[in-house]
Amino acid sequence: MVVISIFYHWAIIPSIFTKVISNWPDLVYNYHMEREIDLKQISDGKRYSANDMVKAGCGDCAGCSLCCHEMGNSIILDPYDIYQLEKGLPTTFEKLMENQIELNVVDGIIQPNLKMQGSKECCAFLSEEGRCRVHEFRPGFCRMFPLGRIYEEGDFCYFLQVHECPYPNKTKVKVKKWLGIPELGKYELYVKKWHYFLKDVQEVIREKRAGGDESGEIIRQMNLYLLNQFYVKPYGTNGENERIPDFYGQFYERLEQAQTMMEMYR
Repeated sequence: MVVISIFYHWAIIPSIFTKVISNWPDLVYNYHMEREIDLKQISDGKRYSANDMVKAGCGDCAGCSLCCHEMGNSIILDPYDIYQLEKGLPTTFEKLMENQIELNVVDGIIQPNLKMQGSKECCAFLSEEGRCRVHEFRPGFCRMFPLGRIYEEGDFCYFLQVHECPYPNKTKVKVKKWLGIPELGKYELYVKKWHYFLKDVQEVIREKRAGGDESGEIIRQMNLYLLNQFYVKPYGTNGENERIPDFYGQFYERLEQAQTMMEMYR
């Protein structure tokens, strides 16, 4: 049994920013993004690295947008996803919260996710023609699908979900090309750092619950700090100013500050 991170169909649990702030005890705790599961049940049994070939090619999803519908709140967004959306649209986190994203509690931590809309429950970024309006800077989970990640011993690899994408006669493609992420090595290191930082935060939350934080006020304060530190506060872009670190440099500065803050909560 391994811990995996996947893009998967789940029921919708509505949540908005004001609810997170004012109605914390009533939030639904959602544990769907990480599960212990027998990999043989959902995959081809193989583990992939960025340089491996995987049978995931689907002809640019011609005529299909099934994975952009009825995804509930399962498309969790990490800080890099928000940075890409803010830079690509361009927009702000607050503007995204108006219509395109929402907040939910995932494994005890407030995180944003893509919002499904309308009677067809489709992604807010899906056009009337069934094409992605943010394809060039789409979130990491969207880029991976139908791949997922397996996290083990401080690292991760990819696996292929065989029951999720119905597109027939898939072709082989290199994982690196499928993801299409610049400086993939930097990105994968960031993914690991972020994942295992969240695991540490979850441990602090468990300690607080066990220690008698019955109102959840301390956990609420922690969550609002993390939400602002990694999502609400905008990331600067280099432009012509080389003194501004790239996203990863800014992220690691914030991560170091957040790790210090989490130690204070222990």
